[in-house]
Amino acid sequence: MKRIQTLMLLMAMAVITAMGQTPAEWAKLEKSVNFYVANDLGRNGYYDQKPIAELMGRMAETVGIECVAAAGDIHHFEGVVSTEDPLWMTNYELIYSHPELMLAWYPICGNHEYRGNTQAVVDYAKVSRRWEMPAKYYTKVLEDDGVTVRLVFVDTTPMIDKYRKDTGKYPDAGKEDIQKQLAWLDQTLADAKEDWVIVLGHHPIYADTDKNDTERTDMQNRLNAVLLKHPNVAMYICGHIHNFQHIRKPGCNIDYVVNTSGSLSRPNVNKIDGTQFCSGVSGFSLVSADKQTLDLYLIDKEGKVVYTVEHKK
Repeated sequence: MKRIQTLMLLMAMAVITAMGQTPAEWAKLEKSVNFYVANDLGRNGYYDQKPIAELMGRMAETVGIECVAAAGDIHHFEGVVSTEDPLWMTNYELIYSHPELMLAWYPICGNHEYRGNTQAVVDYAKVSRRWEMPAKYYTKVLEDDGVTVRLVFVDTTPMIDKYRKDTGKYPDAGKEDIQKQLAWLDQTLADAKEDWVIVLGHHPIYADTDKNDTERTDMQNRLNAVLLKHPNVAMYICGHIHNFQHIRKPGCNIDYVVNTSGSLSRPNVNKIDGTQFCSGVSGFSLVSADKQTLDLYLIDKEGKVVYTVEHKK
């Protein structure tokens, strides 16, 4: 009996300690500019989606985030049909309902949005005060305490030939002018004078995945060819693969980061050439920046930082 009581006491102390220390640990992550990256979300609150959404809200009570960068696949599996689709409630509004998440969300389309009405995803900005999506690709600048971070959101599904050719499943993909988007990206990056420049898309340029290799080669030939022209690009952040991966190629200054799913992860992930870290847990990311350091914290569904991508001047 005494052994059981001692065990129960230790367990209770562990819970109290974890609850007491976690906000203090989160507070240490905060810098001048802070924002979340979340993607591959839409599971109607099932699996880990609702607990992770609540965790994001609790962490934002401690870390003053400025926005959420939603890197695609907010809606599984067939996108949305209109701005009045019930999925807006069950995948988004009723899930990310914490008061600290009632701020700007900057979304992009993933391949699952491209199965439905992609214009409705853009037009939802006219319905929701926090859904700030002016177009399928766009740029935003975050600034606080004299620190500036330019976020460049790109629309990657049309850059991949397999989606463009499948007009039955992805009717809008082939309609997009990818050369126009790449020219815009090239000019946007050339003009960027901020302390930090981060490009966000849905699909990875490099990643371990069993998905068709042509996805990555198309991204390398199109998107990465533009990114490599601009030494001010610090990170390319994406989703799609449902696990965490950090890849750095020899001789390249860009950190390629795959952000995991905020609802249902794929646990099997292996290293490839350039892999610095990989993990199959679900979660989200916190990006924090000051003048000298850009940190991207990979956070699991328990609220623990499992890895930090550190990019210095």
